[in-house]
Amino acid sequence: MSQVVERPADVAALVRGRRSRARRRSSVALVLVIAVFAVYVTTLMVGNTFYTPDQVLRVLLGQTVPGASFTIGELRLPRATLGLLAGLAFGMAGVTFQTMLRNPLASPDIIGISSGASAAAVVAIIGFSLSDTLVSVFALVGALVTAGAIYLLSRKGAFTGTRLILIGIGVAAMLDSVTTWMLTRAANWDLQTAMQWLTGSLNNASWGRLLPLAVVIAVVVPLMAANTRGLAVLRLGDDSAAGLGVRVERTRLLLIVGAVVLLAVATAASGPIAFVAFMAGPIAARLIGPGGSLLLPAGLVGALLVMVSDLLGQFAFDNRYPVGVITGVLGAPYLIYLLIRTNRSGGSL
Repeated sequence: MSQVVERPADVAALVRGRRSRARRRSSVALVLVIAVFAVYVTTLMVGNTFYTPDQVLRVLLGQTVPGASFTIGELRLPRATLGLLAGLAFGMAGVTFQTMLRNPLASPDIIGISSGASAAAVVAIIGFSLSDTLVSVFALVGALVTAGAIYLLSRKGAFTGTRLILIGIGVAAMLDSVTTWMLTRAANWDLQTAMQWLTGSLNNASWGRLLPLAVVIAVVVPLMAANTRGLAVLRLGDDSAAGLGVRVERTRLLLIVGAVVLLAVATAASGPIAFVAFMAGPIAARLIGPGGSLLLPAGLVGALLVMVSDLLGQFAFDNRYPVGVITGVLGAPYLIYLLIRTNRSGGSL
């Protein structure tokens, strides 16, 4: 029986490669954290009135600063925090689906989960004239029910990512039809409210909207982070994952539930901000390079996308636009590019 003899030079090159990739991942993660912090602070500083970093810091420390205490503490701080947390949740949810199904098109935006939340919210607004809180509850339930239906339908026979994506696209088309039908019969005042919610906006940010999202992130993200190895191994296929000791069905179900809960609660808080879940994972993969978990980097990229887009929507144009309009403008060309690239080279991140 022949044996493979590893030369010292080969081992050294392998070690250097691993260290280089580890340094790259650490450096990129650090840069993303710094960028998120910088944009977050900038969001607190700029507006109709500019406040200095010193004034912002004093407000955050609980000191009373005339004018700044209300503007920063009650208006800008909830908005910036909602953008940060919603982007984090969208990014992590999106990359979980994309990694697990080995396809960058397997985003909640594409496979119907966001459509389920949107349809439920529109029914709550137009059909029942419910309050913001109950609209959020409807959106949460709609996303969870839609995800459950797609998962159960895709398990007929052997589970495949392609089957789930195709079923999700079909479900999304049906739910979008329900949303459109409800909009055609809405009164003017309900139509305006529904369209504002469907666009995705941080305009109605409040501490009440933030609390459920913050609690869910604090609970779900550590659970998902503990299963990042299982998520990475699932990319190899069910048989290989099972051979490596991963409990496939349990791990897949846990990751799907975690990602759907993150997406649903974030959508309930801010509306379905377009393409953030779709773009965050592939962008993080290009920045981080091969190897390592994309969960946290994708979350940071998602937070950056939402906060930067919100700043652009508020101050870069003559009119103010909701954050979902800006992310939609950014995401549509990226979707076309990704479709072309995937058609040429396959579906992996």
